[in-house]
Amino acid sequence: MQETNIFERLRNGETIPANDNQAYKMREASFETKKLSVQMNNSSNPDEIRNLLSQITATEIDESVTVFTPLHINYGKHTKIGKNVFINFDCVFLDLGGITIEDNVLIAPKVSLLSEGHPISPEQRPSLNVGHIHLKKNAWIGANATILQGVTIGENSIVAAGSVVFKDVPDNTMVGGIP
Repeated sequence: MQETNIFERLRNGETIPANDNQAYKMREASFETKKLSVQMNNSSNPDEIRNLLSQITATEIDESVTVFTPLHINYGKHTKIGKNVFINFDCVFLDLGGITIEDNVLIAPKVSLLSEGHPISPEQRPSLNVGHIHLKKNAWIGANATILQGVTIGENSIVAAGSVVFKDVPDNTMVGGIP
């Protein structure tokens, strides 16, 4: 039986133990993404930024998408971005668990979308837990907000600046604060 690729396992939400024999592939892929990210983050040309982001995500980034760099992504190929999306300066996307950004989403400066984390147990903490992040249509994520693994932000919903979100936000809702 053929072993499933580590990136498929991550997309399926599997926890990856620290001693996994494919763990090195995550680091290698991150360094490959870093090469493109450096080029993207040093560009001031919106078309070039979108082109490089398309290469990073292995998807077509629509011309209606605006990205103010720097944008830091550790893998990229598990990120999907819709149309009319605005991503402001200095955001961080850890996407091994998957990130979906639907149409008309606004992402303010210094937003972190972290689809990755670690188990609570000290013995298992070096392992990697993942959970897909989904930002639905017309969501607005305020400055310096952090969205944690497995969270869906509902359609038309707003996450207030500085918030930490660890559970789903329903459609047409505004949330704020740190639990």
